[in-house]
Amino acid sequence: MKTLPRIIFFGNPDFSLYPLEALIGKFSVVAVITNPDEPIGREAIFTPPPVKSWIMKHETLNRDAHVQILQPNKLDSDFVFQITSLNPDLFVVAAYGKILPGEILDIPKYGALNIHPSLLPRWRGASPIQYTILNGDTETGVGVILMDEKMDHGPILENSKIKIQNAKLTTSELSQILSKMGAGLIVETIPKWINGEIKPIPQDETKATYSKILKKEDGRIDWSKSADGIERQIRALAPWPGSFTFWKKGKKEVRLELLEASVEKTADLSDDHVSGKVLIKERRLFVKTGQGYLGILRLQPEGKKEMTAKEFLNGYGDINGTILTNN
Repeated sequence: MKTLPRIIFFGNPDFSLYPLEALIGKFSVVAVITNPDEPIGREAIFTPPPVKSWIMKHETLNRDAHVQILQPNKLDSDFVFQITSLNPDLFVVAAYGKILPGEILDIPKYGALNIHPSLLPRWRGASPIQYTILNGDTETGVGVILMDEKMDHGPILENSKIKIQNAKLTTSELSQILSKMGAGLIVETIPKWINGEIKPIPQDETKATYSKILKKEDGRIDWSKSADGIERQIRALAPWPGSFTFWKKGKKEVRLELLEASVEKTADLSDDHVSGKVLIKERRLFVKTGQGYLGILRLQPEGKKEMTAKEFLNGYGDINGTILTNN
């Protein structure tokens, strides 16, 4: 690589930050494409996506740095003209969240490279990290693919695998690990790709699995599932959409978000096998599931602050013996 390629970076969430920082440190990033600022909270204060916030902070600390930020509502003809005029050699995409049409993918000489946090073709789609945890995968990784118009479909250029050693990893923790891996991998891949040293490998379509966009309703806890599955759900779906259940307290229904839990490995705590039934034993809070008991460690009643199970029992001991539901 005699001259640095002109790169346009596409990304939005925290996962995008390590790759963006690595690229700015090694290559010529001429523009960053990210989502428009969004109204957050009751007062609808417009908040920039993490990528934009990082760029603004970076430029404050380094006055010589300047990266153009584009926040298109639509990837229309005006946007195509804008980025074409920047004469990019390469696009790098990390969790942008939108499928780029062919007319955009065809702009740069070296195409568009996507950093994807799973071992493709496993867990294509919007929520690969969450699905990795939900399904109890023991191995994951990050890959760089040459993008085409189909979702996470293009041929693989490079990938890196890891064993999941910590069975208690949350989505945010695993995301940070894979983001750092992706940053290193993209920096290694770009020179090889531009110099023609990499032969793209098509994905095996027979092994493709898909992760969907998560919705609020996905956070409802089904107590007929196993304690292992529910515990993984709590780790996978935090902070969004969270994992929640409902407790009928007299005539009032209280929504409880479960923040941390453990699987009770001992023998049955009682002879009652009703899924969702609450048991308090030795100042600990348990719930019967379809298979085993779930020990609740941290939770947050609706309208209250988060608390430990012991703190919760100080004010809500009457939950003992009741049945938690998902509606």
